[in-house]
Amino acid sequence: MNKRAATAAVIGAGDYIGAEIAKKFAAEGFVMFAGRRNGEKLAPLVASIEAAGGRAVGRSLDARKEDEIAAFLREADAQAPLEVCIFNVGANVSFPVLDTTERVFRKVWEMACYAGFLAGREAARLMLPRGQGHIFFSGATASLRGGAGFAAFAAAKAGLRMTAQAMARELWPHNIHVAHLIIDAGVDTAWVRERIRQREGEAALARLDPERLMPPAAVADAYWQLYRQPRGAWTFEQEIRPFGEPW
Repeated sequence: MNKRAATAAVIGAGDYIGAEIAKKFAAEGFVMFAGRRNGEKLAPLVASIEAAGGRAVGRSLDARKEDEIAAFLREADAQAPLEVCIFNVGANVSFPVLDTTERVFRKVWEMACYAGFLAGREAARLMLPRGQGHIFFSGATASLRGGAGFAAFAAAKAGLRMTAQAMARELWPHNIHVAHLIIDAGVDTAWVRERIRQREGEAALARLDPERLMPPAAVADAYWQLYRQPRGAWTFEQEIRPFGEPW
């Protein structure tokens, strides 16, 4: 492994997409900082990266707390210069609009939009003095259109998309690549498979085409491709979906 004198941070390092992002960038030589709620759950991920010869640190993190985001990214930057920051907090919930409480709407916005603003701003503060860096955001189908039952999630994800676009227009001229990745698909996680089972039954789940769902590792590969883009041909927004996904 060609180890780099640079750090990559993923905020929202869950068991699927976030974990695969961390593994991918660690495998490419970055010091990997992973943050999530209940940071003790990161122990298997850190152990897996280190067993493969990589370097990783896991931290408990509430991405809605300004001081925690700032401290997490400063610690990452102190380990080695922060070169990549990926915001991957989910917050996907579904409620009919009349059942969407004020608390639910506000909490989803805090997790999926406000926290993204904090992550992007704090990463930019560290990257701007060096004149380089990459700040990436995980979007969803809801970033582009609101579906029935997804008022809170769509509002938050659309807000994150606009925040990312504003950051891109401001930071690109300073050699900081800001990009927004729209994952237009169900991702192959235990939660998504359980929803399919509840909606369509055990038989449908047993017949499920494995390529109907987005493999988490494919999302990590998409982020790596964004990172690898030359400055003369940066992408702000990329959409990825399985071949059979209707859109």
